[in-house]
Amino acid sequence: MKKTVLAITMAASVLTLAACNDQKAADDEILATTKVGNITKEELYEEMKDAIGVQVVENLLLQQALETEFKVSDKEWKDEVKARKDMFGDSFELYLLQNGISEKFYEKNVKFEMLQTKMIESLKVSEEDIAKGVERAKTELHARHILVKDEKTAQEVLTKLNEGGDFVELAKEYSTEPVAQQTGGDLGWFGTGKMVQEFEDAAYALKKGELSEPVKTSFGSHIIELLDTRNAETDKSDEEIADAVEDGLKRVQFEEKLQQLIKDADVDIKVDEFKTALDVYLPATEDKEKK
Repeated sequence: MKKTVLAITMAASVLTLAACNDQKAADDEILATTKVGNITKEELYEEMKDAIGVQVVENLLLQQALETEFKVSDKEWKDEVKARKDMFGDSFELYLLQNGISEKFYEKNVKFEMLQTKMIESLKVSEEDIAKGVERAKTELHARHILVKDEKTAQEVLTKLNEGGDFVELAKEYSTEPVAQQTGGDLGWFGTGKMVQEFEDAAYALKKGELSEPVKTSFGSHIIELLDTRNAETDKSDEEIADAVEDGLKRVQFEEKLQQLIKDADVDIKVDEFKTALDVYLPATEDKEKK
């Protein structure tokens, strides 16, 4: 049940795929000629679609979603581009060459990063939540769980546990996690940031020896038992831990905000090859129901 991190650092492939299949004349436009054949705009589009199409569509949609709430003026953009180019000095052209990108591509990337920065700056984390996170970060848990497909089954398992059922045997009988046959659901010791957020929140809320109510995550429904706690070993100061906690809390807010912006945009992807472009940003069930 280790955490899979949502990829919120968005690659800036903001190229434009000119998918205008109904414009045959434009598609047949010749971009290059050779002794062995020509290359048309349509052929270029097909190659780009196959190679990087999903990534490009993903990033174009993400940028449009961000721009519904956050704005970067042309002046802000140009000033930031100039400032960054000035930092490179005479090595800017070498930077473009080393990364295989054009100057226009670089400039579009800057705007995309600025939009993300504006959203990050809009996020607020309370001192109370930071303090709670610092305390959590100083503690490691030893827990075990039984993972099942739905809440009804989880309630059935919880009832058996409360009636004295053996946790290990029930984990082997019910858990959908293959490794449970060997571990009996034992997760060993773990700290913050190692489990999906709903699981982590529920586990850290338990007292030693206590069972959780069914906890729903993207993996299914869990019954968690907290076996023990211990102080986490760290060479970081409280201030450094607090900074890391604040960053983590903002990351969660960023993901939630981005998901909401995408859902509000009511995206309907028409080309089958690109249908999965936003899957990583949306809860799977909601996304599939919509399509």
